[in-house]
Amino acid sequence: MTARSTDAAMLRRAQLRLGLQTAAAVAVAVLLLAAVTLLVVVHNQHRARDELLSTATARIDDVTDPPAGVWLVVRSADREQASPGLPRGFPDEEALRQTAQDHMARSADVVVAGREYYVRTQQQGPNVVQAVLDLREAHAERFRILQALAVAGGVGLVLAGLAGAWLGRRAVAPLAESLALQRRFVADASHELRTPLTLLSTRAQLIRRRLDRSAPDRVRSDVDGLVADADRLATILEDLLLAADPRGEMPRRPVALTELAAHAVAAAAPEAERQGVSVRLEAAGPIEVIGFDAGLLRALNALLDNAIRHARSEVRVVLGTDARSTFVEVVDDGPGIDPTILPTLFDRFASGSGTTDGRTRRYGLGLALVSEIAARHGGSVSARSPDVGGTALRLVLPAR
Repeated sequence: MTARSTDAAMLRRAQLRLGLQTAAAVAVAVLLLAAVTLLVVVHNQHRARDELLSTATARIDDVTDPPAGVWLVVRSADREQASPGLPRGFPDEEALRQTAQDHMARSADVVVAGREYYVRTQQQGPNVVQAVLDLREAHAERFRILQALAVAGGVGLVLAGLAGAWLGRRAVAPLAESLALQRRFVADASHELRTPLTLLSTRAQLIRRRLDRSAPDRVRSDVDGLVADADRLATILEDLLLAADPRGEMPRRPVALTELAAHAVAAAAPEAERQGVSVRLEAAGPIEVIGFDAGLLRALNALLDNAIRHARSEVRVVLGTDARSTFVEVVDDGPGIDPTILPTLFDRFASGSGTTDGRTRRYGLGLALVSEIAARHGGSVSARSPDVGGTALRLVLPAR
């Protein structure tokens, strides 16, 4: 699968997710609307039936002509009258008897032969009146309302999904184009750098071979460092290509973090010496993590570069570990971190402001790259200002 097809697949997935999320939001809104509508309808139906039966029983003059869907039963001491067509199973003798005894009105939903009725029994003068209301029409009205809401909701969901997918495509397309442009730039730059780096490494190795035994140790050490730095540059270039390729996966393997930190400290020593800053490594012993050594080396180099540029006289690289994590903390004695920059410290092109001593800490791509590398390794990076002053940047990685 090519990078372009990978980008297209990512765009389709984002488009589908946005469409589904939009449809889900509309579905929740439709369900809430349906629930509220149904509650309002049921409440109004209950109020209407109570008013209907109260009116029918209060103004009773002829049980043979009740309102539609209502049957009346009037029981006095010596006789009983009932509306024509009174459903089988009525009147409700128990309700009539209780109301005759305590003269209290009572209402209940009664199911007879699979049909539901609302029955209201109350004392009306010397008589006990029972009104029976067929609830079939009320139930049919609820069903029609729910059916209409379901149809409207279904159409709304389809339209919302299509609109969400269309909007998602329009929103994600520029991002996909930017990612493709970024990957092309990194790939092209890496390809162009590969040949000069190979030549540099080859020439450095030739120089090392041609040094005779009389060469000063310092020269030999510098040439060895040049060869090692050329090799590290090639490895870093490989890491950049992996980071830019959406199909690539970081090759995870055991990394001797203590040795890697020692290499980073040794590589940073010339620049630190030029700026009059001492750099020392503090590690209790050998520490290993699972990850990609080139990426971790890039992170260590960026942390050291930031610390050396801002230190007054000293930089410490502290390694530690516990049961759950391993950390590398780079501490300098320079100006502390401006609190206003902390929320965006690890964003690209974050910049600092002057401190009380007139010095300025500035941040560019380095710390943002450290944050990305930490995330690729399942870790994190944070910053703090120690009590004694300066800045401590901590890279935390999962323990092996």
